[in-house]
Amino acid sequence: MAAARHRIEAAALTGGSVPDPPRVAWRKQMRQRVLDAARDLTCEAGWDQVSLSAVAARAEVSRPSVYKEFGNRAGLGRALVVRETQQFLAGVADTLYPGAPDSHACLRAAILYVLQEADNQPLIKAVITAARKGSDSLLPYLTARADPIFDAGQTLVQGWLATRYPQQHTESLQMAADVIVRMTISHLILPGDEQHLTAQRLATAALKLLQ
Repeated sequence: MAAARHRIEAAALTGGSVPDPPRVAWRKQMRQRVLDAARDLTCEAGWDQVSLSAVAARAEVSRPSVYKEFGNRAGLGRALVVRETQQFLAGVADTLYPGAPDSHACLRAAILYVLQEADNQPLIKAVITAARKGSDSLLPYLTARADPIFDAGQTLVQGWLATRYPQQHTESLQMAADVIVRMTISHLILPGDEQHLTAQRLATAALKLLQ
């Protein structure tokens, strides 16, 4: 169900199958072009070097249109991370649901997916690479408690844990999900051992909280 939910959320970005009025369709197309341009420029030079003027020029839309849609540069950055997060977490959900029968193996596979897929997702890779060098103002969106990837990731993991450990209290599930997401993100920024070993250890440590 979670995988389906994330797919529905992702589909909502494109408007589904019902045709939109021309003005609404144009706005959605413009929004996607702007987000695509922002992603490409971030991958090329890092978010610190991305301006709304450059994004507007790359997307071939007016600068006022970008301001009207996103408000400011921070709004654009947040919208970009939200879109990429939805797509990224859809893959995580597919790993968890239905997932391997053994909960440890299933969680290990999901963590390993995150560690490996981050190297394949251009935007996430660009942000993480910049963060390892001590820069990039998009990093807070990947790490802060109140921002998209953390909250969405924690909700996804907590929901999965609830299906595997229905006898556990909500507080215990929240704590385990918090540990899983925080530690996985920390290993994206500061990698330790080989990815499969990291996934094994994180899964073991997190599930011990539920024993």
